[in-house]
Amino acid sequence: MAARTLPKTDVVIIGSGWTGLAAAYELAQAGQRCVVLERGKPRHDATSFAGPEEHDDLKYAHQYGHMMDVREQTLTFRNNSDQTALPMRRLGSFLPGQGLGGAGIHWNGQSWRPLPADLEMRSHYVERYGEQFLDDDDMTVQDWGVSYDELEPFLDFYEKVAGIGGNAGNLNGEIRDGGNPFEGPRSEDYPNPAMKQPVATTLFAEGAAELGYKPFPIPSANMTRAYENPYGAQLHPCTYCGFCERFGCGYYAKADPIICIYDRIRDHENFEIRFNSWVMRVDKSSDGKTATGVTYLDEDGREVFQPADIVCMNAYGLWNVHLMLVSGLGTPYDPQSRTGTVGRNYAYQTLAGANVLFDEEIITNPFMGAGALGMAIDEFNTGNYDAAELGFVGGGYIGSTQTNGRPIGHQPTPPDTPAYGAEWKRAVREYYSRSGGVLLHGSSVASPNNYLDLDPTYVDAFGRPLLRMTFDFPENDRRMAQWGQARAREIAEAMGHVETIADWNRAAPGQSYSIVPYQTTHNTGGAVIGTDPATSVVNRYGQMWDHHNVFVFGACLFPQNLGYNPTGPLMGLAYWTLHYMKTDYLENPRPLMDA
Repeated sequence: MAARTLPKTDVVIIGSGWTGLAAAYELAQAGQRCVVLERGKPRHDATSFAGPEEHDDLKYAHQYGHMMDVREQTLTFRNNSDQTALPMRRLGSFLPGQGLGGAGIHWNGQSWRPLPADLEMRSHYVERYGEQFLDDDDMTVQDWGVSYDELEPFLDFYEKVAGIGGNAGNLNGEIRDGGNPFEGPRSEDYPNPAMKQPVATTLFAEGAAELGYKPFPIPSANMTRAYENPYGAQLHPCTYCGFCERFGCGYYAKADPIICIYDRIRDHENFEIRFNSWVMRVDKSSDGKTATGVTYLDEDGREVFQPADIVCMNAYGLWNVHLMLVSGLGTPYDPQSRTGTVGRNYAYQTLAGANVLFDEEIITNPFMGAGALGMAIDEFNTGNYDAAELGFVGGGYIGSTQTNGRPIGHQPTPPDTPAYGAEWKRAVREYYSRSGGVLLHGSSVASPNNYLDLDPTYVDAFGRPLLRMTFDFPENDRRMAQWGQARAREIAEAMGHVETIADWNRAAPGQSYSIVPYQTTHNTGGAVIGTDPATSVVNRYGQMWDHHNVFVFGACLFPQNLGYNPTGPLMGLAYWTLHYMKTDYLENPRPLMDA
């Protein structure tokens, strides 16, 4: 049956997470008729997440009630090209969202800015150590094409939209006590104060300071006071209930795309959203130079063509790349010849750390938690140390958080405790309120051997090839994780009142990346930003080199992953792109950069 063709709209937006709703708000206010296509279900406001039903540890934390259903969409995975990829049959290492708000509903709320060196990573290392310092056989490090100074106003605006709380460490070049002294200069302070710290993270800060480090509160989208954002959204103070990650917030206390943006645009005359709408492909003109709209399946399974002047790709990063590949947008990456760009530079996150059990004098009360409640140091992040001495590039923050003490997931015991039985029960009772930890949250350099493409064997429910992920930790990141884990242990030992320390390292020597245990939902790359069409899918404005009316958003733009959570940088990029769409592209549609 031929697709039903709808009346043309100005902009069609694929996805209703943070970037999709930001695009809809900004473009609708600029006079553009926007249609948002969301494959998931509708939600309303924070009342969609009201307790006590929302505080169901089993349903949401362990049965993934707010996450993507792998029976509907999944991918195949392998560690290297010599292996045969197999489908991911259940969620594990990462948890993409689905439905209105996307992964922005069940995130924790850590919201960092990139360091200046993060955005010009290749230039930074070449200028400091020479071209030979970067091993291009192990990593394909490159600049973003956007500097920190250029991005700063848009990072600042996002922080106001989300009501981020923290202590500024660099305000217009003035280094201030209590904040991150290594951050790039801020034009304004955080819109909200930092969170109040519990016992465990305070001990981390004290131990780190004794070792000569400069601890500071983690930037948080968990509100520390009543707040109104620039769009007029009202947010309330966090209750420290311990139900942030994997849950929606029913208290209007965690910034999310529904509360911060959707509720302020839903009734606008230029805004329309269609739920249960699965985008099958982006359609191209006969000459292939522009997109003509998108074809999707509506909630009744009917094929619908939505013509549009502009296509905004705002799905979760992995699915943006998948949609490009099945639509024939851009040139797929070929790992043999190392040519092509779509799927290139896929990266993840590198984690290591030390779990801590305190003696009987320390009571941590882990149930009083919040998603971004914690302290960190940044001495070992990109550009903040001598990379030649340590033998790796990139880096990360080392920190301690207290997110929850929920009954199913939080069961700390000493390493030699049996996995069940009376002794296990005794240990859980004894150590439940005596636990903490130190984490290295490390970067992930891009490698020519890590990429996304289409699987030659497996297809989805609609007959399209599944996305295939090929990934393992590069040797650079293994060295970083091993070194950083040792620093985490040193800080753990300095915290005092420590009874037991258990080291762990997801990128340990001889250990391949596993897609089974949860690590982070920080999948990046595959459609990277840059100034060279030979190494990037989009130009510095987020516009596809090959199709000038297609704009791409999200962490798929990152040329390599930072040592931070991705939401802050990806939202800064979103507002950067939207600024140039509104002020330059709309009045004269064309490539904004010469290829």
